Amino acid sequence: MRLHHVQVAMPRGEEAEARRFYGEALGLEEVQKPPSLAGRGGCWFRAHDGEVVVAEVHLGVEDPFVPAAKAHPGLVCASPAELDATADRIRRGGYELSWAERDTFEGYIRFHARDGFGNRVEVMTPTS
Repeated sequence: MRLHHVQVAMPRGEEAEARRFYGEALGLEEVQKPPSLAGRGGCWFRAHDGEVVVAEVHLGVEDPFVPAAKAHPGLVCASPAELDATADRIRRGGYELSWAERDTFEGYIRFHARDGFGNRVEVMTPTS
């Protein structure tokens, strides 16, 4: 068994903001939703390692919308340099970012950010 995707809630009609955070700031590639699901709103993003999909985040419309305060996707960068570059893109995008728990998960360095809807996202890299 393996994980296919993580679903994150978003408000209706805010796909442009989802693209700004998940596409531009996080650096994930947007992929088209299947035609049978496209009418529901939201958007999907994916990361690849070569031809292998290594992460997929589905942004789905939720009415009424409530951001996830603690639940979150945890995304892994390949190196500390990629982690720092991702943090810089998020910061330049004007999003909330915290290194307060940088060294609190053994074997990783990490930060937490909030997307444009207030959902928590963790980004980490192995320390070795």
